[in-house]
Amino acid sequence: MTLKGGMECAPTINIKFYACCTFQKPQEDIDSILYGHEVASRSNAQDQPRWLRKSEGAVQRGRMPPTQPTHGQFALTNGDPLNCHSYLSGYISLLLRAEPYPTSRFGSQCMQPNNIMGIENICELAARMLFSAVEWARNIPFFPDLQITDQVALLRLTWSELFVLNAAQCSMPLHVAPLLAAAGLHASPMSADRVVAFMDHIRIFQEQVEKLKALHVDSAEYSCLKAIVLFTSDACGLSDVAHVESLQEKSQCALEEYVRSQYPNQPTRFGKLLLRLPSLRTVSSSVIEQLFFVRLVGKTPIETLIRDMLLSGSSFNWPYMAIQ
Repeated sequence: MTLKGGMECAPTINIKFYACCTFQKPQEDIDSILYGHEVASRSNAQDQPRWLRKSEGAVQRGRMPPTQPTHGQFALTNGDPLNCHSYLSGYISLLLRAEPYPTSRFGSQCMQPNNIMGIENICELAARMLFSAVEWARNIPFFPDLQITDQVALLRLTWSELFVLNAAQCSMPLHVAPLLAAAGLHASPMSADRVVAFMDHIRIFQEQVEKLKALHVDSAEYSCLKAIVLFTSDACGLSDVAHVESLQEKSQCALEEYVRSQYPNQPTRFGKLLLRLPSLRTVSSSVIEQLFFVRLVGKTPIETLIRDMLLSGSSFNWPYMAIQ
């Protein structure tokens, strides 16, 4: 199928069909996941996201100085300038309203941290969270105004980070045994060192979720964090890098203003929240794909699903998306 502008769109995927199939990734693919051949290290300063490099020093001192918007920087589409506080409050409200599901609608299992979920429930919850991330992005301010190629590039780069944030927000149970079963690894022979390596990836995922939960991040903070993650100029091929950077800075400013007003007795809270973001990239997107989506989509690349979700919106043919 060809869209306007020459973009090729894969046919809508009937995931209900793939859910009935068992698919094992080739051994070399699993090896690359286990040993991290495809995930570049972010430990060096030069490999960190640009927004973190610019603000790292100020954050580590406990607070960033308030961002001073230039005249007209924060304005409605009709050109009426707003003061920074009222604009940012409205911006956060729009981020929250863009959420397609309340946290409780992800599934009752999310509200029961000690509940061990079955394989099908894990896949269903993961499907909801992935769809939620894409649908949220489609409805937040400024993102729909970007060129479609930029939208796709941003989501392809950041979907796994958004997934981790959603997993933490809904307190997704992350028990090792059902995760291994969902990935299909219980049915394939693996050497002890490879099992340990894969479980180490699961541990990293669990740690990132638990560290976010330990901060007791509220819904507004999660929305701001997701916007900061999404509007990254690190995505390849962006048509207007400076504009995307400005959107990230707006989101960062909104988070800072919100934390300052809502948590005045926690002067280091903004810095702690911001410094959680770089470590989200330690969770391999390929590991997330192997753990949660192989049973659903088989050989279909997750990036293809994300593109189709973005272009199809609520009409995307995903069986788990119907609200009960």
